[in-house]
Amino acid sequence: MTYHPKSDFIATMMERGFLADCTDYQGLDEALISGCKPAYIGFDATAQSLHVGSLIQIMMLRWFQKTGHKPITLMGGGTTKVGDPSFRADERPLLGPEQIDANIAGIKKVFSAYIDYDTDAENAALMLNNAEWLDGLNYLDFLRDIGRHFSVNRMLAFESVKSRLDREQSLSFLEFNYMILQAYDFLELNRRYGCVLQMGGSDQWGNIVNGIDLTRRVLDHEIYGLTSPLLTTSDGKKMGKSQDGAVWLNPDMRSPYEFWQFWRNTTDADVGRFLKLYTELPVDECDRLGALAGAEINEAKIRLANEITTLLHGAEAATTAEATAREVFEKGGVGGDLPTLTLSAADLGDGMSIVQLIVKSGLAKSGKEAKRLIAENGAKMDDTPLTDAGLMIDAGALQSPIKLSAGKKRHALVQLG
Repeated sequence: MTYHPKSDFIATMMERGFLADCTDYQGLDEALISGCKPAYIGFDATAQSLHVGSLIQIMMLRWFQKTGHKPITLMGGGTTKVGDPSFRADERPLLGPEQIDANIAGIKKVFSAYIDYDTDAENAALMLNNAEWLDGLNYLDFLRDIGRHFSVNRMLAFESVKSRLDREQSLSFLEFNYMILQAYDFLELNRRYGCVLQMGGSDQWGNIVNGIDLTRRVLDHEIYGLTSPLLTTSDGKKMGKSQDGAVWLNPDMRSPYEFWQFWRNTTDADVGRFLKLYTELPVDECDRLGALAGAEINEAKIRLANEITTLLHGAEAATTAEATAREVFEKGGVGGDLPTLTLSAADLGDGMSIVQLIVKSGLAKSGKEAKRLIAENGAKMDDTPLTDAGLMIDAGALQSPIKLSAGKKRHALVQLG
């Protein structure tokens, strides 16, 4: 549809490519121009860090605050105990309370880099946990007061559920309750904090619509939903994944250099789009950089990597990562900021095979993969191709660090500690 927004937030979302759908563009737009409004996105605690697949939602919350509104980050301390079945082929593993709390503690570290929780301003962000209202629910009261507003026929028609059933894959009663609990979150946030908007990926559309419908039925309040596209790269890969696994946002799970390198490796066709979504550069500049070709597009990718890394890890980390990359790729050097595996003489014993070192350094997931890298001339040690999978490395060989490489873009240091 063509809609000309009045609010800065919706204008920004449209201009930068964040919008997939909205339950009522005009109604939300009018609400946002009437003053500071709260909006939330929920994050279930299924791991100790979010990965870059969640970064589009985090940036939406950041822009929401920058345009004068109040973002709420909702930790799913309660809903994680159930697990969101949306567009999954099987049930999520159930996590215990201690693991959920540990995951929440890890996830919280990222948000303060993007969102201001400490200001005294009207639009200071809130960090909440839905366990606050979900853990104490009385089951019979909940069924009577909330469950009666849900039509099973309608819930079965939502694409996230229907696709699972169409494939004849089991959907447990536990999972089926998830959308009711998420809907209840929206009701509680509206009742407690005046929250008028829930945002999320387009896979959350059904859950968001349920929350809007429930809140209208119970409180007779007008609230809204807005979704972002589920992003894939131009070559069809899901955002958040790389060759060596998930691209985590926490620095103890993915180093700032590795994070920087992920964005530096963006395909040419994605540069302009990612600059709009993941940086705050003006849209015209994003378009200019994205249109570059040949060797110039590489400088645009470095700008992309620097801007995104600066937002998350700070300007110094971005500068160091760029310097390391130039040392490694342009000058053939070692680069002190590379992921590093430190081994003791006891670890090495009489020697460790080069295959084991490649696996331990994270450049291959298994010995079989490491051997294949060597056989296909894809592995190097100090920029020299490895040809012998039986090569042994002892403490004497590590008197100075060695650089291991898998292909042209993935490197690690191995040193004696």
